Amino acid sequence: MTTICKKRGAPRQSLADRIGRRRLRESGELYLIMLPALVMIFIFFYMPMFGVVIAFQDYVPGDPFFAFDGSTKWVGLQHFKTFFSSIYFPRLLKNTLTLSLMNLAFGFWVPIAFALLLNEVTHLRYKKLVQTASYMPYFISMVVAAGMVVSFIEKDGLVNKIITLLGGDPVSFRTDPKWFPVVYTVTNIWKSFGWNSILYLSAMASIDPALYESARLDGANRWQQALHITLPMIAPTIAIMLIFAVGDIMSSNTDLILLLYNNATMKTADVFGTYVYREGLLTGKTSLGTAIGLFASTVNLILVFIANKCSNKISGDGLF
Repeated sequence: MTTICKKRGAPRQSLADRIGRRRLRESGELYLIMLPALVMIFIFFYMPMFGVVIAFQDYVPGDPFFAFDGSTKWVGLQHFKTFFSSIYFPRLLKNTLTLSLMNLAFGFWVPIAFALLLNEVTHLRYKKLVQTASYMPYFISMVVAAGMVVSFIEKDGLVNKIITLLGGDPVSFRTDPKWFPVVYTVTNIWKSFGWNSILYLSAMASIDPALYESARLDGANRWQQALHITLPMIAPTIAIMLIFAVGDIMSSNTDLILLLYNNATMKTADVFGTYVYREGLLTGKTSLGTAIGLFASTVNLILVFIANKCSNKISGDGLF
């Protein structure tokens, strides 16, 4: 009886194999499109991960990562202990969390609000114009964007001229440490909100128009439609983007900070990334810089898992 069942089941298995091979052939073009991106990710993201071993070594650039002749000096967690006991660690942790949380609190909802407002615009030509204008700062070089911001906030810059015209006194945005988080957050939002809104606009484009028609028949106005239809439909996208944002708290826009900060604002501008740049690259402490980067990445990974767990429990949407 078992032999008969096996013989009867064999054609079904071969049919499944044929279907699988046909689907593979049909999807071949998609796999080929993905191949360059996968190769790039492997080369630039996965292969360098091998270098994290130097966080546990007294590494000198040019030496092999592993040598069996005793030239590789393993120091264990010494670099982590040095960093955690440093007088700079509390300041770096505070500044990193402050800048990241300000960017999360004030910058995360801006692309969502912009996408909601833009979605309500019915004039197609005006909508495209506004959308294109919002993208442009993202494509400006970071150096150029930072240079523009610095020129705006100088003592005789555009911002202070407007403040003077309104009857106020000029503000030292460039040299007063308390203003650096504000300048950094506003610059980050200005440069990225248009580009970040693309994902939300794409999610809105996939909403069934029949839902809006039914809501209009029930007497819902534009605000009620946005509140009870648009927002719930893009909630999964918002949840995923929030998880990514939370998982980036221990990281900051180091390039922008390096271009905006100076010795006067170091008190509130110095973060993990800038410290790694100074200690790891400028002074040649490669192992210490790698240890700091590994610590920040590990914390970010833990935050991703926590945020994903909370999102799954609260909204039912998550990365995994």
